[in-house]
Amino acid sequence: MKERETAAMSGYLMLVLLLGLLGFSVWSIVQEATGEGSALKVLGWINAMIATFVAIGGLFTVQPNQGVVLQLFGKYVGTVKSAGLRWTIPFYSKHKVSLRVRNFETNHLKVNDLEGNPIEIAAVVVWKVIDTAEAMFQVDNYDNYVHVQSEAALRNMATAYAYDSHEEGHVSLRGHTAVVAAHLQKEIHDRLAVAGVEVVEARISHLAYAPEIAAAMLQRQQASAIIAARQRIVEGAVGMVEMALDMLAKRNVVELDAERRAAMVSNLLVVLCGERGTQPVVNAGTIYH
Repeated sequence: MKERETAAMSGYLMLVLLLGLLGFSVWSIVQEATGEGSALKVLGWINAMIATFVAIGGLFTVQPNQGVVLQLFGKYVGTVKSAGLRWTIPFYSKHKVSLRVRNFETNHLKVNDLEGNPIEIAAVVVWKVIDTAEAMFQVDNYDNYVHVQSEAALRNMATAYAYDSHEEGHVSLRGHTAVVAAHLQKEIHDRLAVAGVEVVEARISHLAYAPEIAAAMLQRQQASAIIAARQRIVEGAVGMVEMALDMLAKRNVVELDAERRAAMVSNLLVVLCGERGTQPVVNAGTIYH
């Protein structure tokens, strides 16, 4: 079922006409009742007044960014989106559907990531209704449907990625927020399309390891950071040692045999890679003693 927009008469003109007819009906009833008017005429004006009250029931208001779904004895007639006071057949039932942008935050869900680690995750979903007919008739309660399906999509998405990536080129929940947000938005949009809902944006608002493994994973992250830092330090130290040896050889400052060359390399690496400041030892003898 797809939405079809329908027009409704201006309610301002109808309000003036109906109020005028109602006032004239009351005046006529009073005149006929106090004069020598017939009972049929009084009954006719009473019926006209009742019909006026029924017609007033056809008045309704439409707010900006709102749609009013019209039904006639259960059959979908159309949707009125023109803002203002409107009038239609009073026998139509009217259901208002907001077309404004809305957002909500899911509950903190506990799921397992791609590597099986328990994590806590939540997301903010921004959405709006774009098809009032589907929102009203395709699902029982579209607002509740959006909340439930968004959490289901978030659970499914979280299992497709690891919390943190330890290798180059692997997408992770923590390290690739833009990619994960795009995947989450598509996942939710595919589930909500049947309800006439468009997902404007979806992003992770909370991400953490579950409390029972948080301490162990913190140690793991610290160890990974230390290893990465040490690797960078060693790479830089090796480059500096190589540069120093090349410069000594080019300038003929000193000639080193293989043993002394190895000793110099060892000493430089200790100086460059050590965590504490080095203490130099002055050699008072020769280079070999």
